[in-house]
Amino acid sequence: MTHWYEGPLAALSLRATGPDTEADRLVTAALVVQDLAGARPRTLRWLVSPGVAMTEEQAARLGLTHDQVVRTGRWPAPVMEEVGRALAGHAAAGRPLVVDDAPAALTLLDRELRRHRASSLGAYLSGVPLSVLDPRVLDTELDRYRKGSRHLDALCVRYGVPAPEPHDAADQARVAIEVVRSLARVFAPRLERLTPGELHALQEDWHAAQVRHGPGPAVREGTAGGWPLRPRAAAAV
Repeated sequence: MTHWYEGPLAALSLRATGPDTEADRLVTAALVVQDLAGARPRTLRWLVSPGVAMTEEQAARLGLTHDQVVRTGRWPAPVMEEVGRALAGHAAAGRPLVVDDAPAALTLLDRELRRHRASSLGAYLSGVPLSVLDPRVLDTELDRYRKGSRHLDALCVRYGVPAPEPHDAADQARVAIEVVRSLARVFAPRLERLTPGELHALQEDWHAAQVRHGPGPAVREGTAGGWPLRPRAAAAV
């Protein structure tokens, strides 16, 4: 029997103008699909002209120039439509979605769908459950007494996966898949009998406990609010 972590996985990675998921705007996105462990992944990439003023410094943090963003970035609305429909397709196919720091990425996408499509991530999924696998939440729960960072680069060291290329959303998504596969093999006795849907539900509880009881910033960083999607601010509802 092929366990879920050896089978089909997709991964989403997003990069924005800044860290504020309510106000900052999506600039680069990548969706990577791998049908089996070791198989060649398929990749979709998007570059967005965010529709707001962007400095050279902000562009440089994403490995871009302001000119690249302005000249080759696409208008946000059709990109949000494509990303939303792609995620809905994977959910309908029952393909688990790996998202490193899911609350940051999925909340950003949800707010951009609301901003540019007058919709939401939930509306695109249309009631089809999306099974999310978040390397940070999984590692924090399964190796809870290890000290240090839970960022993707640190998890690469922990699980023997080459670190992603900096600024490359597609490579970050690909590496996140490899980290989840490697992590699941290490903790197979605890994970192999769970379905991705069951694991999604467990991560909601694990994340809540991590926020309440995390021993330090290395665990709590980027985990405030709900999982895998933060609730909207009261003023925005």
